[in-house]
Amino acid sequence: MAEEAGMFMVHQTVGSVLCCKCGIPMTPNAANMCVKCLRSEIDITEGLQKHVTIVHCPECDTYLQPPKTWIKAQLESKELLTFCVKRLKNLNKVRLIHAEFIWTEPHSKRIKVKLRVQKEVLNGAILEQAYIVEFVQQEHMCESCSRVQANPDQWVASVQLRQHVPHRRTFFYLEQLILRHDAAGRAIKIKQMDQGIDFFFANRSHGVKFVEFIGKVTPSRSRHDKQLVSHDTKSNNYNYKYTFSVEICPICREDLICLPPKVAVSLGNLGPLVICTKVSNNIALLDPFTLRHCFLDADQYWRSSFKALLSSRQLVEYIVLDVEIVSSEVNVGGSKYALADAQVARVSDFGKNDTIFNIRTHLGHLLNPGDHALGYDVYAANSNDMELEKYRGFVLPEAILIKKSYEEKRQRKRGKPRSWKLKSLNMEVDDSKGRADQEKMNTEYEVFLRDLEEDPELRFNISLYRNKEYQPSEMASMTDGEDLPSVPLEELLADLDLSEEEDGDVSMRE
Repeated sequence: MAEEAGMFMVHQTVGSVLCCKCGIPMTPNAANMCVKCLRSEIDITEGLQKHVTIVHCPECDTYLQPPKTWIKAQLESKELLTFCVKRLKNLNKVRLIHAEFIWTEPHSKRIKVKLRVQKEVLNGAILEQAYIVEFVQQEHMCESCSRVQANPDQWVASVQLRQHVPHRRTFFYLEQLILRHDAAGRAIKIKQMDQGIDFFFANRSHGVKFVEFIGKVTPSRSRHDKQLVSHDTKSNNYNYKYTFSVEICPICREDLICLPPKVAVSLGNLGPLVICTKVSNNIALLDPFTLRHCFLDADQYWRSSFKALLSSRQLVEYIVLDVEIVSSEVNVGGSKYALADAQVARVSDFGKNDTIFNIRTHLGHLLNPGDHALGYDVYAANSNDMELEKYRGFVLPEAILIKKSYEEKRQRKRGKPRSWKLKSLNMEVDDSKGRADQEKMNTEYEVFLRDLEEDPELRFNISLYRNKEYQPSEMASMTDGEDLPSVPLEELLADLDLSEEEDGDVSMRE
């Protein structure tokens, strides 16, 4: 303001004084000493810990926070840095400004942290100094890991996953969800059973958490029980083994369902013949003749449960002779459909008879004359469904198409490796099964991989990894079908292998 008014102002300058120790010019401070002399006179890190011993479990990669808490932390992570700083004593005497890791060899069992601290010294002067703290890892297994090493079968909680269907498609998909979310990371043993999988945990809380995860990704119901193993009458301590039985809804994707009359009325007179298009924590149902759809949650299903009229193992291959679009393409529940009248014939009837079916389908946007499609042969099906008999006067369609088939085009690529692969859980498999059962499981797994290639929505929650052994050739790309669905390269993840010897709890399957 004074300069704007034209007044003369004297600019203030910062004076300098001589250091009382070495005599060099310096900016005045409360101690009248330069920084070098002040550090030579006073060490603010005196009394602070420079060497600390921490306990590390090599099995589960956790660190002991006294007295009994084990914390899981990766090397050079925020969690490990916080843990190391909290282990230091007398750090409240100074002010912590910055902390960072100094790189050390992973096998050296040493963790070095560089700390920068401040403290008020000599008449209010603030001195800042950096020093290094060395943490020595002492290997010692935690209680749960030592118990597992002593007796691997010593479990506290077991979760029995079951689904009463003649195939394992649901468990192939559920296995990938478990791997992506690391839901079974605390399991000490995983065992494959006839109609499901058994998970064993060393703690009841881990089993409860896993059951909650299954309830969030599948329509399921559970019950639990406990068995007394031992007890101490003097200290009043009881040891139990807990068992959680989880039953997954028997309705699977692509199943044909005849809704019970009460359920159909509660859903606004939907159906009665509907197709299951998606299964997550609820069931997505679609009427293929009107494109009406609805969602059933787990509580609604188990209140009045029902079974599938026909399942995906009963799909029949048809060839499309003619297609006439009835309505334009619409978006139903996130997927595109279009009603159409089609003429189809069974592929198995070629050269035997001239049976042709005139049907209505919801796949009008995908099918063209000459294409192949998979559907249910309702005309020749022998179904004894009690719910279907309750609908008097209902005329069944001769066939219901479910999805477009690419089997003819896949014949050209048979035997060739895929550009992607999946991880799998380290499960114990019963060796007493015959060769036929193993071939049946391999066939079902191959069908699951084809479903992943054809349906982008199905692989949305699954981690697919690049196959390092895959080598594309120009000749193969020229001869392969152009319309054959495949997984784009942008959706594949690079598999990170820190060590070739450490396979961990997962293995790779193509």
